[in-house]
Amino acid sequence: AGAETVKRAVELDLASRFQESLVCYQEGIDLLLQVVKATKDGAKKHRYREKISELLFFSDGKYHKQIRIEENATGFSYEKLFQEYLTEIVSEVWVEDPYIRQIHQLYNFLRFCEMLVKGPCKVKTIHLLTSYDEGSGRSQQMSGLEEIQQSLRNYGVMLDVAFSSSIHDREIRFNNGWMIKIGRGLDYFKKPQGRFSIGYCDFDLRPCHETTVDVFHTKHTKKM
Repeated sequence: AGAETVKRAVELDLASRFQESLVCYQEGIDLLLQVVKATKDGAKKHRYREKISELLFFSDGKYHKQIRIEENATGFSYEKLFQEYLTEIVSEVWVEDPYIRQIHQLYNFLRFCEMLVKGPCKVKTIHLLTSYDEGSGRSQQMSGLEEIQQSLRNYGVMLDVAFSSSIHDREIRFNNGWMIKIGRGLDYFKKPQGRFSIGYCDFDLRPCHETTVDVFHTKHTKKM
């Protein structure tokens, strides 16, 4: 399976489909790492490690894509933005966003977590770094995060929450090397016109605030 995945990665690379090739390279590397762990033969381990080193070299190209979301644009749900980067090897996610405070922001984070639970990734741990609500909404913020934490636990996912008073950057990282930075963080959707208006439930139909989305890929860092 690893060899077939790597072969596909090379084909995509040659076709200049770099984003897809990087995903395949990462999956191929992960499969080969599993083989290394299971192999007791020292010579075979050495050969596999050499092959992985070659793949790390090929998959180490710097990747950057920018998506501009225009004012009132639709069709930018979390699934549309993140799904292609959530491969099966994703098991850990880091979210840095200072504004997971108000009710609608907590719901945004909950929707993001729901997407992770649905797969196809096998997320086991989500790390959230945010800031405290500085007003009367702090108890509401804490109880909301605790409820999300408990609910995720029912699905075998641990939510680790930390707070920082100096956090400004907004970024989301997956342990397969993909990093997404959204200018407005997860809070880029406009308030719906009413509780029974189109776009209230389906975020693909919800108008957005203007923002930019930057997608990067970092070097595979798993140890051999």
